[in-house]
Amino acid sequence: MRLSQVIAVLEELYPPAWAESWDAVGLVCGDPDAEIGRVLLAVDPVAAVADEAAAWGADLIITHHPLLLRPVHSVAATTFKGRMVHRLISSGIALYTAHTNADVARPGVSDALARAVGLTGPLVPLAPAADDPERGLGRIGELERPMPLKEFAARAAAGLPATAWGLRVAGDPDRPVRRVAVCGGAGDSLLETARRAGVDVYLTADLRHHPASESCEAGGPALIDAAHWATEWPWLEDARRLLSHLDLTTRVSTLVTDAWTLHFEGAK
Repeated sequence: MRLSQVIAVLEELYPPAWAESWDAVGLVCGDPDAEIGRVLLAVDPVAAVADEAAAWGADLIITHHPLLLRPVHSVAATTFKGRMVHRLISSGIALYTAHTNADVARPGVSDALARAVGLTGPLVPLAPAADDPERGLGRIGELERPMPLKEFAARAAAGLPATAWGLRVAGDPDRPVRRVAVCGGAGDSLLETARRAGVDVYLTADLRHHPASESCEAGGPALIDAAHWATEWPWLEDARRLLSHLDLTTRVSTLVTDAWTLHFEGAK
């Protein structure tokens, strides 16, 4: 099928109008009239993913993170981004991005994350979209039974792909938790929203020291800070499944493209 037909399906699932004003989503490179047979889904548009796509014979890469988030005046092969564009075009591989429009979609990035860490029942947005209370950033759900924070953290770690970052936990390990909020990717800005929602624990990525410390001091929920890549990777399988009715061969990349590659414990 043609790339334009695949894009039409993607933009029905993840309308570009839902993206934040600062975001850059949609087709990055590729001919809309090109024939597409194999599609690779990945979180990051990095060289290792391009290598995997080329070796597998992919015609299209769908990534969550944009390659060209900020305006550029050149795509010469003298920079990482320029080399990526050249590599993709010379290999006949198109690149398409669904970022914040996939974050707020339903199902979207946080729905997949919620299921990965064991939430059950109906999920509701942590921060509903202004035009539709059924979608928005993050999700709130419940565990099938209350459990200590340390048990939930272990379950979350088992449900997410392994990274050097692992999980960091703030709160009493024995604190009972049942009502849980999650947000795929950087969820630092929703700390206060999670506190007002009355959840027992908030799982996200990229939490900063001072806001996390102040939230805990103010009696907010327990916090779990996972690797950014790991919280968004579960969405890839959801997106792949939603494309499964198309005449395509699809595959989720299992390459760990999280930026952090080593973890050491400090001195005791």
